[in-house]
Amino acid sequence: MKSIDTDMLNPDAFDEVIDVRSPSEFAEDHIPGAINLPVLNDAQRAEVGTLYKQVSAFEARRLGAGYISDNIGGHLARHFSDKPASYAPLIYCWRGGQRSQSMAHILERVGWPVALLAQGYKTYRRLVRNELEVLPQRVRFHVLAGYTGTGKTKILHALAKRGAQVFDLEGLANHQGSLLGEPPQGQNVSQKWFESQLWDALRGFDPARPVWTEAESAKIGQVSLPKHVLHSVRGGTTFEIVAEREERARFLSSGYRWWRENPDVLMGKLQRLTERYGQAEIDRWQALADARDWPGFVGRVLEMHYDPAYARSRGKNYATASVQVHVEGLLEAGADQAADRLLSTT
Repeated sequence: MKSIDTDMLNPDAFDEVIDVRSPSEFAEDHIPGAINLPVLNDAQRAEVGTLYKQVSAFEARRLGAGYISDNIGGHLARHFSDKPASYAPLIYCWRGGQRSQSMAHILERVGWPVALLAQGYKTYRRLVRNELEVLPQRVRFHVLAGYTGTGKTKILHALAKRGAQVFDLEGLANHQGSLLGEPPQGQNVSQKWFESQLWDALRGFDPARPVWTEAESAKIGQVSLPKHVLHSVRGGTTFEIVAEREERARFLSSGYRWWRENPDVLMGKLQRLTERYGQAEIDRWQALADARDWPGFVGRVLEMHYDPAYARSRGKNYATASVQVHVEGLLEAGADQAADRLLSTT
């Protein structure tokens, strides 16, 4: 079987990339585009590991071999049942050891041209960390800045529809970038998976064309932007998106639907700001929320919390914008119009 060194990794060169680690390992992080066909599930892996520590390596290998054989047999009967003779997968596990070799050996005996990722996921992680120091320097970033609620993410999506290269950091983090923007279920992207997605996006960009992204802080929810990515984004050309506060309140109160569906969660978040703004101000926000006056509620939170914070940080981390784009009608065609104006300036 062919062994692929990690520094030569190109997932697109294979019919499938197969991660044979357990489901929990896969959920934390994996090569983007990989599928999970575990040769040991989480419970089996824990059982084999306990046997190895408490009884003997031999007994652990014997038990593990039985589980692996059964699981690979199941995958052959289901996932691989319709694969043609030319099917060429790449297989990996944690270190390129017994789990991936077991799967690769069986598939090779069937007759498929199988490749094995040398030293497995462990060296893939090293590749990601190393390339996240290099790849951002090859990208020419165009950065959308502006007050909360100016529709920057919506404008990014409009740019993508027009064929522009877009680096949607909040989308990759599964987070909307602010205290009020966090989904009620919380952050559900691991730091490692966030970095894998960053790597996958960066390696696909054409360095001859600009990449549009949004001004972000060092943290997006619970994940952190690697320092070389953050430095390169902050070194990009800044474009300021401008909208009236009433328009921003209208846009936010319509777009963030979970506010209306989870008012208790919403106010739990806002209570964190009591020390900063005082109970009287928080009570005012609560009264607006209780009355379901969402434009009024959002407008007040923008006025008291978000706008002053942005004004303080403006120009501190990003260069002063050379171009301002004024938007209105964000719930209608405003984002599309803004995208057209941005593209016409570059």
